[in-house]
Amino acid sequence: MENTVPKLSIVSPVYQSEATLELLVSEVEKVMKSMQVSYEIILVDDRSKDNSWSILQSISKKNIEVTAVRLSRNFGQHPAIMAGLSISKGDWVVVLDCDLQDQPKEIVKLYEKAMEGYDVVLAKRVDRQDSFFKKTSSYIFSKSYKIFTDTHYDHEIANFGIYKKKVISSILEISDYIKFFPLFVKFVGFNVTSLEVDHANREEGKSSYSYSKLISLAFNTIISFSNKPLKLFVKFGLLVSILSFLVGVYYMILAFTGKIEVLGFSSIIISIWFLSGVIITTIGVCGIYLGKIFDQTKNRPVYIIDEIV
Repeated sequence: MENTVPKLSIVSPVYQSEATLELLVSEVEKVMKSMQVSYEIILVDDRSKDNSWSILQSISKKNIEVTAVRLSRNFGQHPAIMAGLSISKGDWVVVLDCDLQDQPKEIVKLYEKAMEGYDVVLAKRVDRQDSFFKKTSSYIFSKSYKIFTDTHYDHEIANFGIYKKKVISSILEISDYIKFFPLFVKFVGFNVTSLEVDHANREEGKSSYSYSKLISLAFNTIISFSNKPLKLFVKFGLLVSILSFLVGVYYMILAFTGKIEVLGFSSIIISIWFLSGVIITTIGVCGIYLGKIFDQTKNRPVYIIDEIV
């Protein structure tokens, strides 16, 4: 890269995407040249198992605007995004996925909207070309996040968008161990809007997110960004206590009036098992929060850059 500060930085995390990288760079370059702005393309390889890194090295050597970054191991999509952001130099930063479902041609619309005075313009996918599984899991995550954090999360919006440099600088200051880029964008605020964009079919391959990875991401994100699960267990515990007290009073009245002689053995056993389950679950949730605090206090880097070319 030259030392001049580019107008736009295009950051894209890469994993198992050897088939789309050449086309991705070609499409982005075409758009940048049509916009007549200075730019850099930062592609972060999250330690792919295919030939993605070899292709990135080749592309970078042939194109001065392209910077290829390789992480020391597979850290995940969002740490890879953060790694790319950390070395970006542009006045504006565009984040998009490398599978070409986020279409580079839409960068023009996002940039023009940003020039109206916005700090962040998020791409809203009006007709998502995703599998039923991905659409459903995204919808469930957004609803779960709203329930457990009291925060609205639009499942039609992901990473794709354009962000002013000051927004990116603020995001990079967040020291949370769990990284989730869209929620960081939501947290830092600034002048934000969204814009409807076209969403394409996936060019090659399939999503690297399995059921287990999606569940883990959702769970970790909710735990990291909210303490509402703890509050819900406190409320549930109070509710159980009140109901238990009322049931106890009811049975005492029945006993004193002679309507029953001995409380039922079955009801006692069921109550014990039920309350034991609630207690164990509550302790488990508290343990998870303590574990996350422990992870945070270790202050380990969320990504490690192995090589930049």
